[in-house]
Amino acid sequence: MLRRTTLHFTSKITLFSLPKLHLSTLSSSSSPFYQNPTKILSQSDIKNLVFSQYHHGKFHNLLQNVVALPSFLLTACHNLKPNDKNTLTLDSVSTHFFSLHELSFHLSTNQFDVKVCCFTIPPSSVKGKPLVLPNLKLKVVIEAIRMVLESIYDDRFVTFCYGGRVNMGRHTAIRYLKNSVENPSWWFTVCLNTAKFENKHVDRLCRVMEEKISDEALIGLIKVLFESEIVSIQLGCCCLGRGFPQECGLSSILINMYFNSFDKEIQELRLKTSRENPRVDANDLAEGYQRNAFYKPLKIYAVRYLDEILVITSGTKMMTLDLKSRLVQILERDMEFGIDKVKTVIHSATSEKIEFLGMELQAVKPSVLHPPMSQKAIRARKKYLRQKEVRALELRNAKESNRKKLGMKIFSHVFKKMKRANGFKTDFQIESEVNQIFDSWAEEVMQDVLESVDDRWEWHRMLSAGDFLSLKRIRDQLPRELVDAYDNFQEQVDRYLNPTKAKRMLEEQVKIAEEEEERKYSDQTVADLTKLCIKVEAPLEIVKKAVKLIGFTNHMGRPRPISLLMVLEDADIIKWYAGIGRRWLDFFCCCHNFRKLKIIVSYHLRFSCILTLAEKHESSKKEAIRHYTKDLKVFDVDGVEEMYFPTEREVKMMGDNDLIDPNLVDGSLGMALIRLASDEPSYCCAAHFCDRRDTIVYRIRLLQNLLNLDPFDRSKWVPGMGAIHENLNKRCIPLCSDHISELHLGRLTLQDTDCASLLHVD
Repeated sequence: MLRRTTLHFTSKITLFSLPKLHLSTLSSSSSPFYQNPTKILSQSDIKNLVFSQYHHGKFHNLLQNVVALPSFLLTACHNLKPNDKNTLTLDSVSTHFFSLHELSFHLSTNQFDVKVCCFTIPPSSVKGKPLVLPNLKLKVVIEAIRMVLESIYDDRFVTFCYGGRVNMGRHTAIRYLKNSVENPSWWFTVCLNTAKFENKHVDRLCRVMEEKISDEALIGLIKVLFESEIVSIQLGCCCLGRGFPQECGLSSILINMYFNSFDKEIQELRLKTSRENPRVDANDLAEGYQRNAFYKPLKIYAVRYLDEILVITSGTKMMTLDLKSRLVQILERDMEFGIDKVKTVIHSATSEKIEFLGMELQAVKPSVLHPPMSQKAIRARKKYLRQKEVRALELRNAKESNRKKLGMKIFSHVFKKMKRANGFKTDFQIESEVNQIFDSWAEEVMQDVLESVDDRWEWHRMLSAGDFLSLKRIRDQLPRELVDAYDNFQEQVDRYLNPTKAKRMLEEQVKIAEEEEERKYSDQTVADLTKLCIKVEAPLEIVKKAVKLIGFTNHMGRPRPISLLMVLEDADIIKWYAGIGRRWLDFFCCCHNFRKLKIIVSYHLRFSCILTLAEKHESSKKEAIRHYTKDLKVFDVDGVEEMYFPTEREVKMMGDNDLIDPNLVDGSLGMALIRLASDEPSYCCAAHFCDRRDTIVYRIRLLQNLLNLDPFDRSKWVPGMGAIHENLNKRCIPLCSDHISELHLGRLTLQDTDCASLLHVD
């Protein structure tokens, strides 16, 4: 029997006090945002609306005059909705989900009760803790608050602050490290102790907000969200920015706001170091030193992605130690965080790798990233060019032979007609066509002759050597017109057929090519001696451990089937594998060893999927490949062929894609959705603002519960891999066909669903 999850409310929360304000006071405003509540606001509209509340150096009444607007709440609903064709309207949200006018009234009059909008999932074990999650209405309010805070603070964040910002994701941070960091010598990561955001941190965060926001109602609402554990920030663990349901939509921007003062300290240190060590232009050096002097200024680089901090220096070890001590002191004293002193140590950038953002970094010479061609490759290239020249020569000779044969046939045919019929008669005028054909032949022949130095030399020798008209005593006896015509002809011969100039040009081209090759070799040698770049690699050992832990491979490293997935439809099995494979490929596409990761996806995952399908249908691997092919093709209900898993050619052609913040694979790896084998009643789809009722109920099965592992035990769990909260294990969720497909393919996460729609099976 299925029933809705029992709601266990948290302890009573005292609401903040605020003078009552009726909604009619809002609707009477002359602003277009108040007059048109059904309009979805653009980014510029949101910014204009927020900054319209800026007076005397602070923002006032944001909750009442901005967050509580129906159009603003509708825009928040639009942001939460998965990308599809249907557009939300004020009436559709109020009809199928909840009334936006009522929510607007409650927010503006301080009658919004957070306790009613949150629910608790009891622990699945004795030692576990309950999980508090928001319903869809509270998620809309949280998204509206996030939009307000983003408009205020996003432009105030430093440039090396990544995560929770538009176009400032993991790949953007990696691109900055690869393109902007020069000659790193020492680096370190600041590792925070695993701890929860406590009351002292919340109080400090509120003081930070009070510097720019004069709105007790908004700040009080954020405090209530912390007190009710709707916003629960776990620092020093692998739970932030991964799409897990236990992470609140406000967490990222609140972390950036909290760390903003720390970022400003690093920025001041960077600017101070740059002023004290300015960049020297080569033109400013004395004559004689411009080509031999290589100046390396002292630089400090920093990247922070939420709670992950990386600091790089191009200075000495003692300077880096002093910098580390100063930053740790700021975090411990001012930010009130605990620091893991064992892991927060400096490393040599050239001899030691460092892990950051799930990838491995190391300083290498430029030739490592862009290696020169090996002798074997050079020989292969020369062989290919020779074969290409031979094929071109054979083709040219074949064209000449065919041209001669065709010309002889045409002349023979015309001669016979002229001889027998005393003339060549036809009903069509073909003179222009024949002239065009012969003109094209002549042009091709002349072009081939002029391109060949040997042919030009031969023709020039035949047309200019041994001619009696060049003798003076003969020229004096001939008419002047004939001599001038001969001289003109010789000038044309020398002009177009003399190979000396062409030979000189070819020699110059060869010389220029050799000089360019020498210059490139010289520049590359100098760069290897004077410059260091950052090489980014995927942690293959960690990926292989994850592949083995999930069950894609056996203890010998060979693909094996996953029996848990055999209850799914064939298309869902392929989609589950495709979602994991594509997420891995998207995440590690910026790595130097991306080719090796392609092998893991294209071999281990592909054949594990084939073996799973073969075992499900009790067939052999060859029969499964014959039916599905290696590209894992399936047919939908209409008989249309579909491919979800990336093909071998598609995987081979994949490359670097910066400027994206891909969804991590942790959620897909650690979860499987198993369809219930029962006639369950119809429920509304759990995806945000999906009103479809033709749903299927799926049971959530979590990896850590199946293997009886603790995700915080790094010796048994995959390092750097997060996990969905264990309380969601064996819960059931209704989903329509479109959103279960998106969830399998990794385009959606459980964070994009309304967890209040979870079902419980007795």
